[in-house]
Amino acid sequence: MMKSALIAAGVIGLLASPALGDDRYASRPPIVLSPDLTAPWVNQLGSDNVRPVVYQRPAPQWRGFIPRLPFFRRAPAPEAAPAPQQVAGIRPDLPVIRHQIEPEYLPQMVDYQTEEKPGTIVIDTNNRFLYLVMANGQARRYGVGVGKPGFEWAGVHKVTRKTEWPEWTPPSEMVSREAAKGHYLPARMDGGPENPLGARAMYLGSTLYRIHGTNAPWTIGSAVSSGCIRLRNEDVVDLYERVKVGTRVIVM
Repeated sequence: MMKSALIAAGVIGLLASPALGDDRYASRPPIVLSPDLTAPWVNQLGSDNVRPVVYQRPAPQWRGFIPRLPFFRRAPAPEAAPAPQQVAGIRPDLPVIRHQIEPEYLPQMVDYQTEEKPGTIVIDTNNRFLYLVMANGQARRYGVGVGKPGFEWAGVHKVTRKTEWPEWTPPSEMVSREAAKGHYLPARMDGGPENPLGARAMYLGSTLYRIHGTNAPWTIGSAVSSGCIRLRNEDVVDLYERVKVGTRVIVM
């Protein structure tokens, strides 16, 4: 009896198996293919009921913050400072810088009537001019600085010596005088741009007076010296080349 029941159950199971299998796979899942596998032979795997489904790979999305590059504007180049005007021929390794000066004190040719021979130097201390007498009623005129009040003088001498970039030894009277004011002068100073005698010096007779250059060109046209006649360095160089030892010098 029991044996017959088991045999019957097995037969029923065999008969039911195909139907249950068809029911289980009645809705077959789609075939998922990668985009790079869509060759024609792969598409043949489909049928009326089963077709391949192709998923397109989404475009990549940037994640995170992408900083914007700053916009840089090139700054304009700074204007170069104007180069100082220089004078050639005085001392190449130590150029001289020009300073402002009244036009009337610049070297120039002027009419000048005198009985003095060409080549004579006449210094008008009142008007701050030095005249180098030329021919045909002409003279070359330079602006000068002269002795300050109490140090004026007049006379006639000759140029007894000429020196380029002279050294300076202040007279003892000047040293004492300046020390009383709280200004202490050196016992001696080598020639150079800082030297009060400037680029050139022409000594007058046996006196301590000279026609010389200066380290203070802005004083031309003024009464500031201790009796010497001073010119701008570029002007004293020009005069120096035109004057010989023995030249007559009239100071009035």
